[in-house]
Amino acid sequence: MVPAVRVRGLWKRFGEQIAVAGVDLELPAGGFIGLVGPNGAGKTTTLSMATGLLRPDAGSVHIVGHDVWQDPVQVKSRIGVLPEGLRLFERLSGRELLTYTGRLRGLPDDEVERRSAQLLDVLDLSGAQHKLVVDYSTGMRKKIGLACALLHNPEVLFLDEPFEGVDPVSAQIIRGVLERYTASGATVIFSSHVMELVESLCDWVAVMATGSIRAHGPLAEVRGDAPTLQAAFLELVGANGQGTGQELDWLGGAR
Repeated sequence: MVPAVRVRGLWKRFGEQIAVAGVDLELPAGGFIGLVGPNGAGKTTTLSMATGLLRPDAGSVHIVGHDVWQDPVQVKSRIGVLPEGLRLFERLSGRELLTYTGRLRGLPDDEVERRSAQLLDVLDLSGAQHKLVVDYSTGMRKKIGLACALLHNPEVLFLDEPFEGVDPVSAQIIRGVLERYTASGATVIFSSHVMELVESLCDWVAVMATGSIRAHGPLAEVRGDAPTLQAAFLELVGANGQGTGQELDWLGGAR
């Protein structure tokens, strides 16, 4: 079976800072895949290169067998992306944004209308479909961004911190849509530093720190003998025992 994503020798440097240092990965097709790591680990940079948003200094990325940089049109037709710090056309309404996205994707107008109506309904945005995106809350922005990413029915969906800043109700709605999507055989790859979320959702996980992959494979395999993925993660990134606050003897207590 062709991997959803194959990464070989991926490097990216910003000045003297090495953000991604020779990453090699094969991500299986189907189900949820988590890319986890502390802040600054290189997750967003890796996803940006994997989706064609950022050119690597070295290495290659293949999406469902197609080279991201040699065959960009084929790749972009097969992926959906919900990036971190999502920027949208804020002077459009939610419905107009979906219509615009569908036309960019070359979908027939009647199909765009049908899919848009269904996505707006499932994501609980029907009541706000004629409201300008500039007036959307954080959760609503994430949901309309997800709708745009799903509109053309991609094979692989990339999400960068999709639940960050999202209220529990919106998070549950997003999760339900993603579970339905993967049940059809599609692949969701998302970055997160919330281990409990990854452990409850993912079938396969890759742990990243300081620009390198520390471990990858099925969730149970990466967790090993640790009681939780959080415990395994702290061990893998070398964070056990750090930041206990013991030295802050002046904090709290009598003033």
